[in-house]
Amino acid sequence: QVQLVESGGGLVQAGGSLRLSCAASGRRSTSYVIGWFRQAPGKERDFVASISRSGGQSYYTESVKGRFTISRDKAENMVYLQMNSLKSEDTAVYYCAASQGFSDSRYDYQYDTWGQGTQVTVSS
Repeated sequence: QVQLVESGGGLVQAGGSLRLSCAASGRRSTSYVIGWFRQAPGKERDFVASISRSGGQSYYTESVKGRFTISRDKAENMVYLQMNSLKSEDTAVYYCAASQGFSDSRYDYQYDTWGQGTQVTVSS
């Protein structure tokens, strides 16, 4: 079973940047696809990005393409989400999650394990 812990959230002005980190631990943690999701107040949890086991393939929701980058450091068992050109609509709690399925898994039911979440607030 893998355990996930997110960090790096905070308050940032529109146009600014943040880097979220997801620390994975446990047996075979590098054998999971890792995804980032976010949930704004009063809304459903939505897919943001995912990265393959090797780190060679990444997938993004349309609204963050060109602004967010997901990356993976297998040696350190870390996955990062670099967020640039942040907008007020990016404000949400961000979760990382682990999946034993496909690299482009975009639905939360495809993920088995979730972190506790980290708050990102973008002020306009």
